[in-house]
Amino acid sequence: MQRKNNIVLRLHRQRKPEQVLLPLVREDNGEALRVILEKQDNVTAEFIYRTEKKVRSGWLKLEIEQDGCRRSDNLEEELPVILEVETDIRPEAMTAMYLLNDWWTRPAFINDFSEIPELTQAIYGKLRNGYFFLLPMPGKQFKTQVKPGRENTLIFGMSACKGGISKLDEPVYAYAEADSLQEAVHACMAWAAEYHGIRLKEERNMPEMLKYLGWCSWDAFYTEISEEKVRAKGREFAEKNVPVRWMLMDDGWLSVHGDALYDLAPEKEKFPNGFAQMIRDIKRDTQVDWFGVWHALGGYWGGIEPGSDLAAKEQEHLYQNAPGKLIPWPDAAKGYGFYRDWYEYLKREGISFSKVDGQSAVHNYFENDLPLMTATRGMHGALEGAAAYFDGAVINCMGMAAENMFSRPQTAVARNSDDFVPKREDGFAEHLLQNAYNTPYQGELYVCDWDMFWTSHEDGLRHSLLRAISGGPVYFSDRIGETAPEVAAPLCYADGRLPQLLRAARPTQDCMFRDPRKDGVLKLTNAGAYANGKIGGVIAVYNLTHQEQTYRIGASDIPELSGKNCWIYDCRNQTAAACSAEEGREYRLAAGDFTWFLFVEDTEGKTFVGLVDKYISFDAVLWMHEIGGRLMGEICGGKTVGFLSKEPVKRVLCNGEDVTAQVEKKDCLYLLELNGQNAVIEVE
Repeated sequence: MQRKNNIVLRLHRQRKPEQVLLPLVREDNGEALRVILEKQDNVTAEFIYRTEKKVRSGWLKLEIEQDGCRRSDNLEEELPVILEVETDIRPEAMTAMYLLNDWWTRPAFINDFSEIPELTQAIYGKLRNGYFFLLPMPGKQFKTQVKPGRENTLIFGMSACKGGISKLDEPVYAYAEADSLQEAVHACMAWAAEYHGIRLKEERNMPEMLKYLGWCSWDAFYTEISEEKVRAKGREFAEKNVPVRWMLMDDGWLSVHGDALYDLAPEKEKFPNGFAQMIRDIKRDTQVDWFGVWHALGGYWGGIEPGSDLAAKEQEHLYQNAPGKLIPWPDAAKGYGFYRDWYEYLKREGISFSKVDGQSAVHNYFENDLPLMTATRGMHGALEGAAAYFDGAVINCMGMAAENMFSRPQTAVARNSDDFVPKREDGFAEHLLQNAYNTPYQGELYVCDWDMFWTSHEDGLRHSLLRAISGGPVYFSDRIGETAPEVAAPLCYADGRLPQLLRAARPTQDCMFRDPRKDGVLKLTNAGAYANGKIGGVIAVYNLTHQEQTYRIGASDIPELSGKNCWIYDCRNQTAAACSAEEGREYRLAAGDFTWFLFVEDTEGKTFVGLVDKYISFDAVLWMHEIGGRLMGEICGGKTVGFLSKEPVKRVLCNGEDVTAQVEKKDCLYLLELNGQNAVIEVE
């Protein structure tokens, strides 16, 4: 985005009609360009272009002069600032990520600025010779969103969700161009993270329990959860030998009247003995090691019940907003005490982590009370301080609004889409769409949680693969008696451990700017480390159209495998082909179908695929060496190991025993059944 002189500032004040300020003076010192706008009445304003760390940013500074004790006429609450910025961006295609509600973003596939939806908070763009990413910035008080624009003109709307503010000195946007889209996204997100003093995803610590298979009560019971139901689900996991290692008790366990919380303890009718004994018993009788609970950021949806004993005990930590709701203080120091007291109690009861919902309700809680960004930073600071009781183990949820994304200092996990709804007709396509296109930007900051699913659902297998490649937590929410072990098995090892991938799954670059429900397929990629430093890749392919589609894949689709020769392993058909770094292969996929492929490095002619009964097979290869045409490696305990060889295999040893006669050959693929224990395999 080049520096332009054509800036139009539209102000909406509390009492005056719209005020329009135009450029007056341009000052360029080589490092920054100042566009000073004409002074009108008591308003002074300037727009500043800056460039640093490959990021071009725009900043707005304005002040409404105050006149002693006279009645002021400051910025209104709803949309006080609209900024029109002329631009030289000439996109060939764009995908705008806009808020479909207070909590979540979804993609709009567009071609020009006039098609930008309201409430857009990120734009991926394709240029003639590269890509761009535009991030409307949350600031210290205000946040910015992109509005429908005009040819050569971007329009930004800014609001602090509080009227009466007279000064503004905030970033409006960050913009970057690069040879690849993700490079541009990373540049902007890293720049914005540094501005806000928060961590990137690589600097955050994934909670230990979320590295294992889990279960959540929500779609099983909704709010009708109880101790006996949780115990029954635990017994089912033990009986079916499903290695669930954590259970999350979602909404329904809390002591509430209507939408307000009146006690920190669980509701006595549902959990008459609290949590502690139930948790001890389930841990003793099953593989479950961790228990978590759900709550809303405000305590419950409507906060804390006024007049309750809880409100009296926590009085110094609660804030009463204009409508009279009691909410934890939106201040890191003052609000911390409420969450601390709650988490101390829950920790004593055996709880190890929390899921915190309704996070983007900060706007609704404090509208016209406090500036949006001030309140959001305060609430997240208070929550994350108390999260130390759980070693930071929090699943952040309903919080994809930009003010939330850039206000969490250190918790690692954030939900990435609207809810999985079991009975929503054709809900899979929308669920996939949101998760796929949200990850390129949210995945720069967080481990992305693609939500729970039902293993017994008609879309259970499609969802299962999606979670396997997501790079985030994997958990389901089946009702009692309905967990399908055969659907859960490919996701994890016998101890419930999940294969660990390097990042969030995201679409291939050629899928970023077209609606996969209308044309082509959606290809999602991820990568993982295995076998003492090697990198493997995975591509999942979904056909969301009503026609058969042809598509092409190769190692170059996965950035982590750039420049590497690989084997492409077709997981569904159990076939493989060796391909050079830039070579790809063409496939066809039936309407509504899905499939997936693994990529493992092609070394000297032989290599391991890993456990072919797992979605991420290569993760099971603990180490491997190939010397003089002889392949040797250790495979994590499982059912079937696969390896590839360009030349016929002469002999195979498993833990020193000759098992050549037991090996099944499928062209260049060789399969060997294991006994569930770790095995050292030698291939000659």
